[in-house]
Amino acid sequence: MVGAGPSGGELARLLAQAGVDVVLVDRLSDLDHAAFSSAALPLSALDRFGLPEQVVAARWRGWQLVGPGAYGDEEGTQARHWMAAQPLGAVLDFGALRRWLASQAEGWGAAVQLGWRAVQCGSQTSSASPLIGSTMATVLQASGGQQRTITSDWVVDASGESRALLGERASRQDPLVTGVGVEWLLQLPDGQAPKWGDRLSFFLGSSWVQQGYGWIFPMAHNQLKVGVCRVSDPSRSQPPLTAELAKVLKASDLQTAPVLDRHGGRIRSSVRRREPHRKGRLLGLGDVVSTANLLGGEGIRHALTSSRVLAPLLQEALYRPSQADRILEAYPSQLRQALGWRWNLSGRLARRTWLGLADANADQRLERLLNGLQTKRAEDISSLLFDYRFERYGLKALPYLFARSQPRG
Repeated sequence: MVGAGPSGGELARLLAQAGVDVVLVDRLSDLDHAAFSSAALPLSALDRFGLPEQVVAARWRGWQLVGPGAYGDEEGTQARHWMAAQPLGAVLDFGALRRWLASQAEGWGAAVQLGWRAVQCGSQTSSASPLIGSTMATVLQASGGQQRTITSDWVVDASGESRALLGERASRQDPLVTGVGVEWLLQLPDGQAPKWGDRLSFFLGSSWVQQGYGWIFPMAHNQLKVGVCRVSDPSRSQPPLTAELAKVLKASDLQTAPVLDRHGGRIRSSVRRREPHRKGRLLGLGDVVSTANLLGGEGIRHALTSSRVLAPLLQEALYRPSQADRILEAYPSQLRQALGWRWNLSGRLARRTWLGLADANADQRLERLLNGLQTKRAEDISSLLFDYRFERYGLKALPYLFARSQPRG
């Protein structure tokens, strides 16, 4: 298993629980490092995936959407709030999540090896496994340059958007769309965090972030995540993300807060997810097969879902090697079914929505959409943004999202 993120860690845990001999490797020597993820989930996801309280940094019960011009323009709109009486979701500590999944896998017998990067893998004949016919040899390299080789029946590439082993084979008809972001972890004094501590806050409009959005999420111990992200557009000159982040920090009166950590990253997904999920005995998982959703930059739930789909199929293939090809043919279709048609629709909306959000005209269209969200229930906003239930606002939202000229690029 190459990659100890949510997908790789979860699959390693599930297979180890089933008695499979698993080796989980990751290029990081410390799974707390490079913890770039907004990591917001609905409460139902905690129950579905059995995530413990120790990976939860904060719970939230509402939404705040800051539209174009708000906080910075006398004629600008005010922030819109939706609050529930009880918590609706959680923000995870991404490093704690990775550590917990790895420790769970290790507790069930998996070998966890950190600080090793997979540089190549390939099949080799195996006289010791005549029923299987061949095994995989994966070459790992440490930061100091030393190498080692692991032999296994199967290899799972869960290395994220880098696709370290499976590689990039998206078609011209369904290319990889890239989202990039930066995020700071801030420490606030007592009394300042409650303003942000019980809600997910988003900053929408080109006056905040061109072709993207900003966010403020609560964390534990008077800490906040503040970040910005955008869809990359090679046809347009885009401002530096650090400058966009500075606008959000200043408008929120957070520009002087001590910064505990600065991190960033990117996601790359195809919209239709038609890239190969398998190459011989090498399987792709999570972001490697484009499970990251570009509309809200959400990846954790969908990565965990891919592990839940692949685990029983791979386990069956291990115990019935002569029928492995037939068994694993079902993997792409079962994953598409698990993600659902709304996931696919949201991916198509993402490219159109964010690439088009680049000027005042787009801000006016966005403002009309926000004005159309007449619900008073925070639960309805969660259903829209987490469950992609666009039909509730179809007469208002879909004309905004579809009845426009195609953005450049």
